[in-house]
Amino acid sequence: MSQIRIEKISITDTDADCIVNAANSQLAGGSGVCGAIFRAAGWDQLQNACDVYGHCDTGSAVITPAFNLKKNKYIIHAVGPIYKDGKHHEPELLYSCYRESLKLAKENGCHSIAFPLISAGIFGYPKAEAWRKALQSCNDFINSNKDYDIDIIFTILDDRILQMGNDELKKIMSEN
Repeated sequence: MSQIRIEKISITDTDADCIVNAANSQLAGGSGVCGAIFRAAGWDQLQNACDVYGHCDTGSAVITPAFNLKKNKYIIHAVGPIYKDGKHHEPELLYSCYRESLKLAKENGCHSIAFPLISAGIFGYPKAEAWRKALQSCNDFINSNKDYDIDIIFTILDDRILQMGNDELKKIMSEN
């Protein structure tokens, strides 16, 4: 049975089939979650795999092997929007990058996926709104893929952001 949960754990420590990198459109190694994933996977080999794609549009995702992340099979690189004011298609693009990540996971036979809170760091997306879109997209995916079981884990290290996510998750689950 599919589920969504939020855990206080580093994304590189999960044993999910695939983990999601909050990527930039150039698919270049960066800082934050992206830097942690690149370091753990092996910077050069992961960058070489990303360079094969060269670019990923905002709202889209691509998949690479997980390399040195032995507990994971794949890394999905999802490009969330840089937040301006919420009036430049940011909600739709954020929703889309979760949906596209989940589609790639399903296409590659993954039954567990770990996400960070995409765009809510240096891309400046307001955290409460980011949670709403992330959880809405994941819940919609589960509801439209009843024949496919997937365990969706959000990995959060900050207690306040974790609580914010759990509060939003309760709201969405009560609407089902």
